[in-house]
Amino acid sequence: MIDTDMLLKRLPRMSGISISVALVISIIGLFLSIDALLGINSKQTILIPMFTGFVGVIGLGYVILPILKQLKIGQIIREDGPQSHLSKTGTPTMGGIFIVPVGVILAAIWSGFHADVLAAGLLTIAFGAVGWLDDWQILVQKSNKGIAPRTKLLLLAIAATAFCIWMGLTHSLSITDISLPLHIVLPLGLLFWPLAMFVLLGSSNATNLTDGMDGLAAGTGSIALTGLALLVMADHPNLSLFCACMAGSYLGFLWHNCNPAKVFMGDTGSLALGGALAAVALLGNMLWGLAAIGAIFIWETITVMAQVSYYKATKDPNGVGKRLFKMAPYHNHLELSGWPEVQVVGVFYLVGLLLAFGAIALSRF
Repeated sequence: MIDTDMLLKRLPRMSGISISVALVISIIGLFLSIDALLGINSKQTILIPMFTGFVGVIGLGYVILPILKQLKIGQIIREDGPQSHLSKTGTPTMGGIFIVPVGVILAAIWSGFHADVLAAGLLTIAFGAVGWLDDWQILVQKSNKGIAPRTKLLLLAIAATAFCIWMGLTHSLSITDISLPLHIVLPLGLLFWPLAMFVLLGSSNATNLTDGMDGLAAGTGSIALTGLALLVMADHPNLSLFCACMAGSYLGFLWHNCNPAKVFMGDTGSLALGGALAAVALLGNMLWGLAAIGAIFIWETITVMAQVSYYKATKDPNGVGKRLFKMAPYHNHLELSGWPEVQVVGVFYLVGLLLAFGAIALSRF
């Protein structure tokens, strides 16, 4: 007789592994398709570096996870979030501490310590360090508050400003003319710098908001990094290598993070992810590509902003407002609408892959 209770308990794990395997296969398919479309050998140029990041994070995870458990570095789940997430309380967090170093170090080695790669890597580490500080404060205070939002924003802004100063000193004015599809060039001049700050801070905040389900940020982040790697490959091969190594690292993290997650990346990993994407987009003159490939992250941010704004605008005399969504960001709305967590993650993966294909196809015009 079939033990249905045992089957149901094992189903989420099977589903989580299935969508992760499907994602790996899809990314390989993306490479093969792009090779045919662009007439390049992406398999040799960036697929191998990506594989090194993938294997490196999987292996290092087996070393770091027992340490995190021994130190009792467990996630504090917000009480006002989906009730199904409360069972995840105590799951080790700060997984970003073994994602980011692997990707950055491998990228530096594969690129021959190219200046742009080192700069992008340092910014990624700096954003990850701010995330680590936030994660650490959450553990110390035993709440999900972390450091004050203004303090976090200030620290991120300091790192972003340093990166922008470096870009200005080393790349002169060559990066202030923004390239768009259809061979359109938008000369921004000094307006480029506030845009750069917005992209750096906005991207990190967006990926941070997306990190709310097992495998969600790691999977969508690896897709976005892969797509960006292919977009900048022709003109900026070293930045493409950086993206590939980081994509492989986040993809390898899925080995430990797919549903049910054995470890969370925390702000350490999610803020670093946004920083890496923004740094490459700015240095590779691919802001439109980041916007296209990262539309999921943008949408997640928009839903939070819309939710907060609508709630404030509709407050009654008792101070209670109405909600546009059952909960923001949007992945929480879908879950509270009855979607299983693995289904939400799988759909986000599919949308991310379609966005990557679309952006790469558009780059041909």
